[in-house]
Amino acid sequence: MLNKVVARFADGRVLKGMTADFSPGKDIFHLALADAPGQAPLQVRAQDLKALFFVKDHAGNPGYDERKEFESAPSIAERPIQVVFQDGEVLVGTTSGYRAGRPGFFLTPADPESNNERCYVITAAAREITFI
Repeated sequence: MLNKVVARFADGRVLKGMTADFSPGKDIFHLALADAPGQAPLQVRAQDLKALFFVKDHAGNPGYDERKEFESAPSIAERPIQVVFQDGEVLVGTTSGYRAGRPGFFLTPADPESNNERCYVITAAAREITFI
């Protein structure tokens, strides 16, 4: 299955494209760039990322201000969490996979109107991770 993603790197670079082989247990995945159809997919090292965003649309809505609070209480299977990245960006959502010491975890945004369906946060790119 092809996933529409935005790869945000720890160094600030951003690449948009599709991936079929991302897995949290793998060090490398392939990214077919959205703006270079027909070009061979790039190899991306997960450790170079800040986060990998699984998106509804590559264009998104740059003017939209994503809410950082929940409309309703999350299910008991999902824990509310806040991530503050090294660059100051803040994500708020839920997770069932965060464990200290793991290289990363999936987060589902608190705002259902977000362009992000979920994202894989690279733990080393975070300054602070807090259950809320």
